[in-house]
Amino acid sequence: MARNVPLLTIVVPCYNEEATLEETTKELTRVMDDLVANHKISDESIIFYVDDGSSDNTWGIIEEKTAINPYVQGLKLSRNFGHQGALIAGLESARDFSDCVVSIDADLQDDVNVIYQFIDKYQEGYEIVYGVRDKRDTDTKFKRNTALWFYSLMGKMGVKLVPNHADYRLMSKRALDEFIKYQEENLFIRGIVPLLGFKSTNVYYDRKERFAGESKYPLKKMIAFAFDGLTSFSVAPIRFVSYLGFLMVLIGIGIALYALFAKVFSYTTSGWTSLMLSIWIVGGVQLLAIGIIGEYIGKIFKETKGRPRYTIEKNSVLEKQKEYVSELVKK
Repeated sequence: MARNVPLLTIVVPCYNEEATLEETTKELTRVMDDLVANHKISDESIIFYVDDGSSDNTWGIIEEKTAINPYVQGLKLSRNFGHQGALIAGLESARDFSDCVVSIDADLQDDVNVIYQFIDKYQEGYEIVYGVRDKRDTDTKFKRNTALWFYSLMGKMGVKLVPNHADYRLMSKRALDEFIKYQEENLFIRGIVPLLGFKSTNVYYDRKERFAGESKYPLKKMIAFAFDGLTSFSVAPIRFVSYLGFLMVLIGIGIALYALFAKVFSYTTSGWTSLMLSIWIVGGVQLLAIGIIGEYIGKIFKETKGRPRYTIEKNSVLEKQKEYVSELVKK
């Protein structure tokens, strides 16, 4: 049955976020109250926390909030599946009972007030609304520059991304239905969503300082995330290896001609330096090529296994529905 106002679910992946959950819940509840009071969303709308196998008291706090806050529900994964895995788990679970879903991180760096604009754009007919960082003054210069380089590189390789957009977005139920059809193991969400092709728009905001706690994306994880996105959408790295191999063949031909010239004209040198440089260069190129090709083979290996992307341990929404059905049966 169609609703006069949409049921909104805000999916919030959490990993060791006990220091932020109190303030995050306070801010998101304020937004929900305002939207409900202005008849923008249903009063059955949900703040859906996804605990990604936290080792602190994150799930305990979520359970406490579930008991006292009518908006809050929780999903607990059996272990840590990573940010993208937790986000996918939340989106797939929320799809069953939501008209639209907003995804946002728990650290409050993304401005929660942008959700008002998300809902306005959704009601104007947009299926996907991207939250785009207009200013990133809170990020280090290195992080800003590497992010711009990454978006530029992905664009040159034919991968359509929304620059300065992370995972802060609204998706309609129809967009989610199509998104769920992408079942690959290495799902790069930021690249998949633009592929859906639905009517979309951007909403711009200034990125804030993290409210509390530490970043869950250190340099090592950022590099791994970027490389995963690149290899998930493009064969350009393998093609680059092919070009590099061709270049090395040309260099080899040049060295052979030089050696022949030196022999004919009795021009001899010790040759030790050039020999060692050649060995190191060729050896390095070979290792690089094997590594890149191995990365793709590893992805194929993971895909052929067909393992689930996450495992749910607890789902308070389902438990609530079971309790409701049980009460109906008793009546």
